[in-house]
Parts: sequence; C-alpha cells; structure tokens
Amino acid sequence: MTVDYGITLTRHIMMTQAGIPEATGRFSGLMMQIATVAKVVSREVNKAGLVDILGLTGDSNVQGETVQKLDEYANRVFIRSLSRSGHFCIIASEENADPIPIPSSYNPGPYVIAIDPLDGSSNIDANVSIGTIFGIYPRVGEGEDAGKADVLQPGRNLACAGYVIYGSSTMLVYTTGVGGVHGFTLDPGVGEFLLSHPDIQMPERGKIYSINEGYSRWWKAHTREYVEHLKTEGEGRPYSGRYIGSLVADFHRNLLYGGIFLYPEDRRDPERPTGKLRLLYEAAPLAFVAEAAGGRASTGFQQILDIVPERLHQRVPLVLGSRLDVEEYEEFCSRSTDPTRIG
Repeated sequence: MTVDYGITLTRHIMMTQAGIPEATGRFSGLMMQIATVAKVVSREVNKAGLVDILGLTGDSNVQGETVQKLDEYANRVFIRSLSRSGHFCIIASEENADPIPIPSSYNPGPYVIAIDPLDGSSNIDANVSIGTIFGIYPRVGEGEDAGKADVLQPGRNLACAGYVIYGSSTMLVYTTGVGGVHGFTLDPGVGEFLLSHPDIQMPERGKIYSINEGYSRWWKAHTREYVEHLKTEGEGRPYSGRYIGSLVADFHRNLLYGGIFLYPEDRRDPERPTGKLRLLYEAAPLAFVAEAAGGRASTGFQQILDIVPERLHQRVPLVLGSRLDVEEYEEFCSRSTDPTRIG
C-alpha cells in the first residue's frame, strides 16, 4: 500500500466531479459529510475502552437485538449530521423501525440514504474490526414529502455505496458504480482520508471462504456440498477458512485478496427462512461495491442487486466475493431441489 498524500478524499471527489459536466456538487458535498461523521465515529471507537461507551444499553433495536452503547452513539451522530446536511430527503437506518423524513426546515435534498451506522457491534467489546455501511439512491418520488417508496429501491438504482472499516486503521471505501472502487485511509495526524487503494479490483477467484460453520447442521444440502468441495484437494483447493463475524471486516479482506463470503439461508429459525442480513442496509450496498470491483453478489439463486425490497428490514441470504467463486456456488444451488425463498 502506498498512500498518496497529494490526493485526499475531498480532492478525489472534486477531481471526479470536474469530469462530469452535469455535476451540481451535491454528491460531492454528501460524501464529504459522510466522511466527516466517520471521523467522529472513528475517534469514539478508538477510545471506547477509555470512556463509558462500551457495553449494552439495556434496550433492543427494531431487529430485537440488544443495542450496544457505541451503536446508539453512531446512529445518533449519523442521523443528526446527515439530516441537517441539505443533501438527503429521507434517512433509513438499520437501528430505526421507520425511515426518517427530513423536514422542510432543513432544506431536504434529492438523495436517499440507507445506513447501518455500526455493523458488527457484537464484536465491540472484543476490539474486533467493525464498520459503517451505506447506500445512496436518487429520490424517485414526487411531491414535497419523501416516503418508503423512495427507500424501497433495488440495488441497481444505487448512485453510490460504500463502507467505513474501523480497525487497525480507519478506511473509507466507496464507488459510484463507474470509475472504479477506491479506498482512503484516515491519517489521524492530519485528520484527512488519503487515497491508499486506488481502483480496487477483486481477484476473479480467491483461496478464502468465510462462513459460520457453527451453523452447518442447519445448512441446506447445496451449501454443505459446496463447503465440502472447497475443503477437498483439487485445482486451487483446498481453500482456507477465515471468519471474523464482522461483515465489513470479512468483506474487506475478500475485496482485497479474493474469496467468498456466505451467510446462506438455513433451517435454524422457521420464522426467518431467508437469511439474517438486511437487504437495504448490508447486502445491497456491499453487492454494489463487489460488482463495481469485478466481483459478484447473489442469494445463490438471484443477484442481490436485482431484488426489489418489499420491507424496510427485509432479510436475504448473502453470498458475495470473487466472481468465479460466487458463480461456482450458484452452480451448486442450480442443482438443488430445495431452493431458497426470497421475501
């Protein structure tokens, strides 16, 4: 990795904007706003063990999951900052039951954002890498007030998506779907995100698979057969198993080195037969990044970016990573007599 101290995130965005005649500057402004909030969250993550911001709040979010204190803080900071930025008309957060329309007094803009403010929060107390995931859509509705229809868009409609990973360093990765995927590492000494990973390309095939094998007893047959295939001797095999349990961290590693991440549908919970991860807040944004980097994202039976959301907190199976690895998993699924159900 070679950091280019001459290209900050701000400069990179402005250079990109200069090449688009119809650019208004709004998109540039919203990305800078996200970067600013990410710096604030990064600061709190880095001192979390020194202040009373670790542990549980005693509350549960809309998913029924226990809320971590840092989760709550990140959600509050992102919503407060983005709602006043003048770039968004509505905000959908993984932590909130309903989307948050921006009041006219805040001069709402033409974009919609779906955000997971702090993904992987169950790992906070163990000092494991966590992250922020975001997807930005153009508004599709008309009239003064934005609504759920503006949020419930397929991933193909994304104008931009990305994530911030808070680990040994803080890194922001984003793409507009054209022009590549770019990564910027935060230099805490100067307080700037600096271009460190230009034009990231995911290898066509990797040697790493990431899946929680503790759930293998509930996997469907095609998933069991595929994972066993990866473990057997053969051309380019066996693969190495690497599973952090933090989606951003597992995806970031495979984005750089290649490989496949799987959180498939299983039989563990009859009430949730279609997977655990959220389409709007996790699956679609990372699928957009993966495909822009030459990778692929799928349920095994359908490409993630083609799914039209029906509910704000809809869950889906998620398989994403190197293109040839995901396509191989899809081949195993195509022979299945027990296909997944979407919705």
